[in-house]
Amino acid sequence: MNRTIIRNAIVLSMDKDIGEHLDADVLIDGTKIAAVGPNLGPVDAHEIDGKGSIVLPGFVDTHRHTWQCLLRNAAADWSLAQYFGGVRGVMGGLYTPDDMYVGNYIGALEALDAGITTLVDWSHNNNSPDHSDMAVKGLMDSGIRGVFAYGNANKEWFPISDLPMDLEDVARVRKRYFSSDDGLCTMALAPRGIQFATVEQTLREQECARELNLPITVHAGDGLWGLNRPVEQMYRLGLCGPRTTYVHCSALDDDEFQLIADTGGTVSIAAEVELNMGHGNPATLSSLKHGIRPSISIDICTSVGGDMFTQIRILMAATRGVVNAEALKARKLLDPLPLTARDMLDFATLQGARTANLDHKTGSLTPGKDADLLIINTDSLNMFPINNPVGVVIEDAHVGNIDSVFVRGRAVKRHGKLVDVDVKALRRRMETAVDGLFDRAGVPRDGNWLPKPYTGGTDAES
Repeated sequence: MNRTIIRNAIVLSMDKDIGEHLDADVLIDGTKIAAVGPNLGPVDAHEIDGKGSIVLPGFVDTHRHTWQCLLRNAAADWSLAQYFGGVRGVMGGLYTPDDMYVGNYIGALEALDAGITTLVDWSHNNNSPDHSDMAVKGLMDSGIRGVFAYGNANKEWFPISDLPMDLEDVARVRKRYFSSDDGLCTMALAPRGIQFATVEQTLREQECARELNLPITVHAGDGLWGLNRPVEQMYRLGLCGPRTTYVHCSALDDDEFQLIADTGGTVSIAAEVELNMGHGNPATLSSLKHGIRPSISIDICTSVGGDMFTQIRILMAATRGVVNAEALKARKLLDPLPLTARDMLDFATLQGARTANLDHKTGSLTPGKDADLLIINTDSLNMFPINNPVGVVIEDAHVGNIDSVFVRGRAVKRHGKLVDVDVKALRRRMETAVDGLFDRAGVPRDGNWLPKPYTGGTDAES
């Protein structure tokens, strides 16, 4: 039997026509959502008792450098400039192809465990064709819905770079692994952009994306590197378009958001990294002002955790904090708040899917879409009473409350554990890889390594 029905659950569909239900069923037929609604009646299907549980679409992380999970927490106390010095200046070039596999495989499994069913893998350490092959394999082997966003090799990332990207390898990867755009994993291009590369190289990379019919995801407006009006420069070069995602956007000027809106672009915000590492305040309000509903991303697990719940809360608090501070300074009462819990759930699901160019497949519990969904158990002390189902997901839930995760109708997590995954064996494999990486780097693995900041491409003093 390849049908499953979840009975009597609280359903947050993220589909405006279906809405929210306090007691409804969700029918999965093969890979698809077949029906959503109260009391679907007798169905020949495997039944899951959803009483008291919350069913919602899987989260979408629209920008994660998944390969870096081998460096988890190494950058907990680093600035963005130190990150460049440590990751780009030391570690990136020392990764083996097997390191890329381990990082992508375990990093994607971590995302699945946290209810992230779709991941834009911003893979920018493709130092050789073997590296890119193993990065793709790790992503695919995990079972996640992935967008492999092919980035540059490590040595090509020191701004302002005039080194060419290996566009032949980009074309090879497109042909070998992603000749169809209908697979569970698809492809995008993650060029360096005008902040980090010369105009000549920027034009070459974006022309490659057009020739291969690949969407683009590009950093724009990150801290000191984002003060050169990157979106305006891209616009003047004819590089802004409807399948372009702008990541961070913290340092963009107001009119640049209008350019993004006018050209149909999307925005990905990684609030925790942006606040901790000096990118600037999250671009939520500026995006919304111009009619852009942003998506949410984790960015780097070298310095932050890999779950969406945390990112949602930090982004909501940071955004509300800005307007609350302005109201307090003006001695005004702020009512209502400019950002709601439902907005945040929308950003983490449907808007994420739109940013990933996958909203026709995922992002809402819409019949006909792929069955990418979560079942959240509400029996834990942090979850009841449920006075506001959306509020309990946004403000109270954590990874430990996730009972089940489905990707394209397949259960990848059930009863709180990933299916057919030996976590202890994976830890041993990762520890071996990390020991080798830090040995080659000749730096301590105890939290005391603070790399020298890299400030090339900025006006900052060295």
